[in-house]
Amino acid sequence: MLSLMNRLRTHVQSWIAWYWESFSFVGLVVATLFFAVSVTPSLLPRVYVVQGVLSGFSLAIGYGVGVALVWVWQFLELPRLTQKVEYWAKRMTTVLAASVFFVFIRQDTEWQNSIRLLMDMPPLESADPYRFFLIALVIASMLVAFVRFMIRCVQRVSRSLERYVPRRISIGVSTLLVVTLAFLVSNDLVGASLLTAADRFFLNADGLIDSGIEQPTRSMACGSIDSLVSWDLIGRRGKNFVSGGPSSQAIAEFTGQPCKEPIRVYVGMQSDDLDDAARAELALEELKRVGGFQRKVLIVATPTGTGWLDEGAVDTIEYLHRGDTAIVSTQYSYLPSWLTILVDPDRSIRSAELLFDQVYGHWKTLPKETRPNLFLFGLSLGSLGCEEAADLLQTFEDPIQGAVWSGPPFPSKQWATVVRTRQPESPVWLPRYRDDSMIRFTAQDNHLETGERWGPIRNVYIQHASDPMVWFSPSLAWRRPAWLKEPRGPDVSKDLRWFPIVTFLQIGFDLPLATNVPIGYGHNYSSSSYIDAWVAVTQPTDWTTSEIERLKDRFKAAR
Repeated sequence: MLSLMNRLRTHVQSWIAWYWESFSFVGLVVATLFFAVSVTPSLLPRVYVVQGVLSGFSLAIGYGVGVALVWVWQFLELPRLTQKVEYWAKRMTTVLAASVFFVFIRQDTEWQNSIRLLMDMPPLESADPYRFFLIALVIASMLVAFVRFMIRCVQRVSRSLERYVPRRISIGVSTLLVVTLAFLVSNDLVGASLLTAADRFFLNADGLIDSGIEQPTRSMACGSIDSLVSWDLIGRRGKNFVSGGPSSQAIAEFTGQPCKEPIRVYVGMQSDDLDDAARAELALEELKRVGGFQRKVLIVATPTGTGWLDEGAVDTIEYLHRGDTAIVSTQYSYLPSWLTILVDPDRSIRSAELLFDQVYGHWKTLPKETRPNLFLFGLSLGSLGCEEAADLLQTFEDPIQGAVWSGPPFPSKQWATVVRTRQPESPVWLPRYRDDSMIRFTAQDNHLETGERWGPIRNVYIQHASDPMVWFSPSLAWRRPAWLKEPRGPDVSKDLRWFPIVTFLQIGFDLPLATNVPIGYGHNYSSSSYIDAWVAVTQPTDWTTSEIERLKDRFKAAR
């Protein structure tokens, strides 16, 4: 028995030694450097679990980059180092890489606190380096093992093909076959299954009713017994929206003036019988039924991926216009915006275009003297959808009055064009576009009073310099972004540096955490910013500066 245990131990030790020696020295050095820079700050603070997963991916990709560099060196048949030079080079490189590793790990807590302090978050005593290091090793080991498995598959297929074609051709063909098969399996089977499961999960969550939400009793309310939109099929987000918000009494008590009951229309996705076009048609008919076109302000709102409309955005406009408003929206997804934008970002565009076409088509038939002013609103993925909904050529003859877009996500074409063609002296995180007459930007502080003349159509973008939904881009992998140029945004760490590939991973991992920060940072937009934007765009009357500040304080206290 003792002899068997000794043989087993010897076998395990031999396997471990062989497995360790199978790793590329250059790959391990580059992996160490990738791991080290992965702990540097990004746009948002990270907990140790997220840091561990991020560093694990960085380790694995860094190792792959190192191995690729060795392969390119060998492929080009460049001269190898002499044994003596290689001996000393390895030792010096090991010392250098280890020094970088320990220095960066030592700085991790300070780097994370450099973001947290900017966002009014309590500082960390420790970033738990031992915990996230262990998580990173597990993740990296799994990724490297998977890639090695794929390489073995390529080698097996290649050996089989070598009987019929030259070796280089067999390697190329086998690599293409294995990669294509892996892509199809991961995308069509694993990816589709995960997406279906996520869709089903969020569908079930959307059907839940929060405690205290009751069906409206007013006949003219959306979702009531007399409504064209069934309460049972409106969805959780829709129920929160149509049942929430300020009443005419609450607005009157705050303003001290007579107010109307705000109108809210929402069509959810709970009914399988309705597609996007049918939902848009139903929303229009309900909007006409409840008198939405008889209000002073009419807003076509595109929600986030889950169907949520920010209370800080919709409640504030109702206060500013004393309830003389109508807001109409349709749901297009159950998934969070960051997930929807990676899977199918066109969902929001299709839904927004259909709803706008319905509302605008009826609105432009009404007398200009009595019809409401028409505006667009969108947050996050909703911003992407609604900024493309109102085609300029379509509305040129009879234009709408403006729009408010907050947290425009990185695929937004109109936003990207505006930012790219900004005034050269303005920073990318707070650009100034042409003469400021049509489009302006704002952030935590109000930057909308530029001293320039507003035109007849007023559009405002609200964006934070620390919002990864705005600043993520595939080009981060190979190019330093413009938002890192000086001057930086007020909520971006001075210690944030760009590193090829790693910064792309960092900002990518920030996406799911974009709302896990205090309001006013990241992808969490404050009611104060919305009030500034709505005042500039919709021009409410009889509001003094002190009254607007009082309204901001009211919402700040409520949130």
